[in-house]
Amino acid sequence: MSKYILVTSGVCSSLGKGVASSTIGSLLECSGLKIEMIKCDPYINVDAGNISPYQHGEVYVTEDGAETDLDLGNFSRFTSVNVSDENCITIGKVYENVIRNERAGRYNGRTVQVIPHVTDEIKRCIRHIGDKSQADVVVVEIGGTVGDIEAVPYLEAARQFMREMGKGNALCIHLTLVPVITGGELKSKPTQHSVKQLQEVGIQPDILLCRCEVPVEEGMKKKIASFCNVAQGSVFTSTDVEKSIYELPVIFHQQGLDAKILEKLELKNRKTDVKQWTHFLDKLNNPTAKVTVAMVGKKDYLDDCYKSVRESLLHAAVTGSNAELTVKKIDSELLEKEADISQYFADVHAIVIPGNYGQRGFMGLLKTVRYAREHKVPYLGIDLGMQLMAIETARTLCGWEDADTTEFMQNSDHAIISLPEEQSGSTAAAVMKLGASSVDLTKGTKLYDIYNSQRIVERHRSKYTFDKHYEKPLAEQGLVTSAYSTGDKQVEAFEWKDHPWGIGVQYHPEFVSRPSTPHPLFREFIKAALKNAKD
Repeated sequence: MSKYILVTSGVCSSLGKGVASSTIGSLLECSGLKIEMIKCDPYINVDAGNISPYQHGEVYVTEDGAETDLDLGNFSRFTSVNVSDENCITIGKVYENVIRNERAGRYNGRTVQVIPHVTDEIKRCIRHIGDKSQADVVVVEIGGTVGDIEAVPYLEAARQFMREMGKGNALCIHLTLVPVITGGELKSKPTQHSVKQLQEVGIQPDILLCRCEVPVEEGMKKKIASFCNVAQGSVFTSTDVEKSIYELPVIFHQQGLDAKILEKLELKNRKTDVKQWTHFLDKLNNPTAKVTVAMVGKKDYLDDCYKSVRESLLHAAVTGSNAELTVKKIDSELLEKEADISQYFADVHAIVIPGNYGQRGFMGLLKTVRYAREHKVPYLGIDLGMQLMAIETARTLCGWEDADTTEFMQNSDHAIISLPEEQSGSTAAAVMKLGASSVDLTKGTKLYDIYNSQRIVERHRSKYTFDKHYEKPLAEQGLVTSAYSTGDKQVEAFEWKDHPWGIGVQYHPEFVSRPSTPHPLFREFIKAALKNAKD
């Protein structure tokens, strides 16, 4: 039978509960345990597919095609868990299941209520992951904060679940804030009030994880333990990291958090080996080179909008090239106003355009692609970043000034990018392509050499595709097609023929990159950037 860790939080959002949960999962794996990870999200959306990244960060796509919360990306990068749609439990999904059961008459005429029907469904989803995977420990991150009305069903389900599982089989780790006020004094009152709110819903935390700018000293820990009814030695600190979130497994291990969890779950005779993390940090802290990559996106975009891309670049720089990475954020709308954009790229060694949606900033992105092509700057385009290569070639080199995508311009005479059913001779429907599918690479291309394979499997999140009617004229201008989807033979990648390193892919390689195993595309991109830095 699986044991369970329920991770809650209080005081305010964005304390890093997803990263903390991922770190806990990683430490348990480093102890030789098989784990699973679950994210319980309180939003009523069934999934994250229609939520703006400005509000909720990037949409992380799983292998089975689920559009999920970005924390599942953290789960994947910190652990070996292959997350799926079942690992993300939204309250929208829970209510959808409950209503479907009610319509099917499965409640035998009873009045359907939050308790027991909604809470029972939450518990069923959590148990299902443990039963299906036969994991030793399942880490369950409960989204939102204590006191939020949206979190009430999850917290009530957690209270019931912990009682049913019993001591030694389930524990609660509560992440809370210990702020540093003017003068450098640490204040424990927010933590005390947060724990009190958690106790009011019937949950007594077993371990407190205090989010603080600096380490919490022992005297303060004892005070917090006393006021929050937590055992001495069960209060830990989640401090600000110096360079990377990948410092946390070592920080938590040094404090003994993993040992305390193993003790409370009665998992004896376990030793945690964090060598994989100390090895990564050794490279991170002792680089032998420096590289700067420009990431061009929408106005004032948040780092979380392209989190997986940023992390993939870091993996490639540190593990792949032992280099110090600087990511320079560039607003594509600013570029639209400039006749000469070279000033923005004077100090960068490579350019990446990640997936984008919407027309805002489109001309700035297009200028960026042209700059990268003409100035021989290593370039990586993902999704729209790949499609822009075709549109820019059509406009600049073929002379088709109206070349566009039907996502933005319906009346173009040269619809380079369009929905499959808009393309001549196609019978395909406009269905979002989601999840893992196979791609065939063309021999003799840079992409083939990078993968050293003729067929690969990558994750997708796209609807618009390149119209192969334009493939030949664009190839004559130096835009080489280097990959096709296995089934419907849609174009999956371009590269510039007479260019040191310019590749665009329709798929999303960032979703499968890991700290110890950088994705080959990002690895080679960073190597090209470093070569450009030396030239």
